Amino acid sequence: MLGLEHDFRIVDTRATLDPDESSVATHGRDISPERLEREMLQAGVVRAVASPGRRPPGKSYLRANNAVARLSIDRPFVAFARLNGPRDPGDGPISAIRNLRAERDDHHARPDDVEQYSYDDRFHGFTLVPHVDGLPNEDVLRRLESADLPLIVHAGRKFPPDAVERELLDYDLPIVLASFGGYPLDAGLMNETLDLLDEYDRLHVDTSAVRYREVLERGVLEHPDRVVFGSGAPDVHPNVGVMEVLTLDVSEDLMRRVLAKNPARLIPALAEGADV
Repeated sequence: MLGLEHDFRIVDTRATLDPDESSVATHGRDISPERLEREMLQAGVVRAVASPGRRPPGKSYLRANNAVARLSIDRPFVAFARLNGPRDPGDGPISAIRNLRAERDDHHARPDDVEQYSYDDRFHGFTLVPHVDGLPNEDVLRRLESADLPLIVHAGRKFPPDAVERELLDYDLPIVLASFGGYPLDAGLMNETLDLLDEYDRLHVDTSAVRYREVLERGVLEHPDRVVFGSGAPDVHPNVGVMEVLTLDVSEDLMRRVLAKNPARLIPALAEGADV
């Protein structure tokens, strides 16, 4: 795919880096760090948040997180640690029963893990994918609140905005809902998420896999400081995500906020000249 030509500085808040054969086998793709970096360059993306892909059930993210941090050295990647937990993110009676008996296993994230990642200068935030990895226990979430680092949450039909509000938004920390909280392609949930931005000052959304121009424009126009660019690479070539923003009917100033200013304010390691 040809590289895009534009005059914007672009940073990406959502990319996945599969660091080993196990992750590749689980996720069904083999995208090397070199190829991911090359695709980012083609799209004009100068720096990107990277976290591990899905691990097999019962496996810890510790090694995968450390691998992503190692692979980010001397590359334009900003490592985020992915966390898991024993709690079912659903809100039905079956989930409630499961959570009564939910005990943390050896492969689940613990408060000490969060503290270690927080003080490790290789990591700049955290990623949660509740419908895949479960929700951490309250003591882990409290430690995340104390760390006050950005938390990217994959939300959508399997973990909708009302579940995000119930489980996470009472904690005082910066949260980014990937895909406007409506993955996959659920415009209704995306609009529900935008309504939540009126109530929660530290809530943000990223643009990955939104695809609806009207929804994107509503988010940018109503909440110009809390929409950040996310490509969802390598599932989607970053060119696609960049073009979706560049073709919006909004001012260049608003585009610059989404593509660089907002992400850099939220995640200082994405700022121009940042030492990572």
